[in-house]
Amino acid sequence: MAAQLLDGRAVASAIKDELRVRVEALRARGYTPGLGTVLVGDDPASAAYVRGKHRDCAEVGIASLQVELPASATAAEVAAALRELNTNPACTGYILQLPLPAGLPEARLIETIDPDKDADGLHPINLGRLVASVSGQLTFPLPCTPAGIVELIERHGLSLAGKHVVVLGRGITVGRSIGLLLTRKNINATVTLCHTGTSNIPELCQRADVIIAAVGQAGFVRPEWVAPGAVVIDVGVTRERTAEGKWRTLGDVDPGVRDHAAWVSPNPGGVGPMTRVMLLSNVVNMAERCAGAQAAAAQILPERSGAGHEGE
Repeated sequence: MAAQLLDGRAVASAIKDELRVRVEALRARGYTPGLGTVLVGDDPASAAYVRGKHRDCAEVGIASLQVELPASATAAEVAAALRELNTNPACTGYILQLPLPAGLPEARLIETIDPDKDADGLHPINLGRLVASVSGQLTFPLPCTPAGIVELIERHGLSLAGKHVVVLGRGITVGRSIGLLLTRKNINATVTLCHTGTSNIPELCQRADVIIAAVGQAGFVRPEWVAPGAVVIDVGVTRERTAEGKWRTLGDVDPGVRDHAAWVSPNPGGVGPMTRVMLLSNVVNMAERCAGAQAAAAQILPERSGAGHEGE
């Protein structure tokens, strides 16, 4: 039988409905979540991603703050834009759209972001917090794509507990960070991370309960690599021009895998919508934490003030 599809669009739509209710509750209390984006240069794909993120914001009631800089912007100019959002009270969280134009220090600029406004969850401090958080409640932003993958799987009624997950690709946005989520006690999966130095990738995949492919190489995962009943998550994106001159998106998973696996995420339509909606989720979570902290402070301050007058 053909694999069932993990429908990222449907799950993202359901999460947006939930976020809309939470945003309305925040607005009723006087808090409006705001997502900022910093786009450097004129890369068409990056510009399209940013437009999509702000359309998503409009759907759930999150305010948008857009900063656009030319490709000629210096590292100092980009850093200044980031610091401005760090101090802007209208900005709950923001992202620096990647990739950056050649020559800009990506890692150093990401470190300029206030960790508490890191909507992508990729600041070294937040990744470090994730390393240290084996169990318990998470109170910091999570990497959007890994969080989206977990939501996509679990909202289809599938459990990752005790499963062997093979991750293909060691990029920071997925490969290096998703194992931190999957091996937490509340999920309890076992993770094998594969990369260009791994010599037996087909054999490892054949023994996997779940394969997460994030290498950016079209059709990399072959049907014969996939065990019957496995779950396959297609993350990587390759774009190629058709004979008609149009662009099409290809994933890392060969279409024939659908004849072997039990579940497959389509690409597009699987992980992509989930990544975008988890960005919104991070911003709403940040806003709720901020609103809670402000409410707590408002209750404490009058007590302190009254105690001071009484002491006089």
